[in-house]
Amino acid sequence: MKLYDYWRSTAAYRVRIALNLKGIHYQPIPVNLLGGEESGAAYRCLNPQGLVPTLLDGDQVLTQSLAICEYLEETRPAPALLPASPGARARVRALAQVITCDIHPLNNLRVLTYLVDDLGVAESDKLAWYRHWVAQGLSALEAMLTSAEETGRFCHGDEPGLADLCLIPQLYNARRFDCELTDYPKLTGIESACQTLPAFLAAEPQRQSDAR
Repeated sequence: MKLYDYWRSTAAYRVRIALNLKGIHYQPIPVNLLGGEESGAAYRCLNPQGLVPTLLDGDQVLTQSLAICEYLEETRPAPALLPASPGARARVRALAQVITCDIHPLNNLRVLTYLVDDLGVAESDKLAWYRHWVAQGLSALEAMLTSAEETGRFCHGDEPGLADLCLIPQLYNARRFDCELTDYPKLTGIESACQTLPAFLAAEPQRQSDAR
C-alpha cells in the first residue's frame, strides 16, 4: 500500500493509526500542502479534491479518511476497528462523525486560510472561530462518552477503534491552537490510554519523515 500523506493532516493521521492498528505495512508518500503540491496535475489525477490522504492498494485508489478506514475494516477485518453488533457499530460511527463531520471541516487548514487570506479575518478572530467550534464539538463528545455505559478505557470498551483514531488527531490539533482541554477529562483520559500503544505513537505527526 501507498499512503499519500502530510505529517500535520489530522485526516491522514487517522489513517496512519488505522494502518498501524491493523499491522499493515505501507509506503508513506509525503504531499507538501504548504508548498501547494496537492494542487499539481500529477496529484490531482489521483485525488481530484487535492486533499490528503489518498491510499493506493494495488490498482484501487481510495480517498476520504473514514472511507479508507471502512475499506481497511472490510478487507482486513482483524483486529477490528468496529464492534460486532449493529447498534454498537452505529454508536462508534456516530462518535467518529462528531469529529470528522462536525468539528474537523470547520477548522481545516484550507478553511482557516480562506478566512484570513480571502475574507480578511484577523488572526485573533480566526483563532476565536477555531476554538468556538472545537469547544462545541468536544463538549458534545465528552457528554456522549461520559453518559454511556459502553465507554471503557477507550471510546467503546477496552480496545481502541474507529472513534479513538479520530479523537486523538483532533486533540492534537486542538493543542496546536492552544484550546483549553481541562473540561474534557473523559477525552483526555482516553487519549492517555491511546498514547500507551505503539500504533498511536508511530502515527504521531512529529514522527513522520516530512515533519518540520
